[in-house]
Amino acid sequence: MAFVAGYTLLLIAFGVLPTGYAIYFAFTKAGGRFTGFSNFLTTARDFRFMDAVGHVAVYLALWLVSLVVFVVGLALVLHRLSSSPVSRTLRFLYYVPGALAGAASVLVWLFILDPTVSPVSALLQALGFDTFGQVVAPGNLALLFTVIAFWTGAGGWIVVMYGALNNIPTDVMEAARIDGAGAWQTAWHVQIPMLRKWIVYMVILGFAGGAQLFVEPQLLSLASVGAAGRDYSLNQLTFDFAFQMNNVNGAAAISVELLVVSVSAAALFVARSGFFDAD
Repeated sequence: MAFVAGYTLLLIAFGVLPTGYAIYFAFTKAGGRFTGFSNFLTTARDFRFMDAVGHVAVYLALWLVSLVVFVVGLALVLHRLSSSPVSRTLRFLYYVPGALAGAASVLVWLFILDPTVSPVSALLQALGFDTFGQVVAPGNLALLFTVIAFWTGAGGWIVVMYGALNNIPTDVMEAARIDGAGAWQTAWHVQIPMLRKWIVYMVILGFAGGAQLFVEPQLLSLASVGAAGRDYSLNQLTFDFAFQMNNVNGAAAISVELLVVSVSAAALFVARSGFFDAD
């Protein structure tokens, strides 16, 4: 009990109470007057709302697919090379970007994405990008945010998946080899199924984090002098409602919607994947 007491207090103070406070604001107006779903309707009718929903949906699709495919794939390759010093070096290199704070990572990428100063300017120009404005054009943002998010957050998950692969019983792997399974067959029919719960856990946290997209578009908007838009994501729109339009109740309504969507998605992933089923 003593071990979880501190965590429980922090969870209540910085998780449960702020959530309850946001729900209260979402259903009231100034002065505490109950207004039902009025705040939700007001924000949904905002001309920027559906665009922000679409932006976040495209970003989530790219982010989750890349997270599952590349993280699991790279973890399998590293596990295959586990006896080589190359594996240890790569695990370290993958993890290093995760040590940077989100804002610092975006600043690094602002430097990389500017063809005039980028160390990969030749590649950007070969792709037809001569100016920073062309790189951060609205149609490119979802892919850019996916690359930034993967560069920052994938390394930690690769280490987690690598550890999970090390926990697969050796007799199971030996049985697969005795049956004549090659590397691909072993990965597809043995290792990936045994990583199922870890993959689901990664997808749940990846979805929750991706739905709260804010730092990347906000800093990119400032750096591009508004070319990227300050209302690209729902969290940016929440920020705008609260601090530009002085509508805290509307901001709370969007926050509650994001909470409901994230919790519903997590429940769906858990239910459909048999996350709590005994192996």
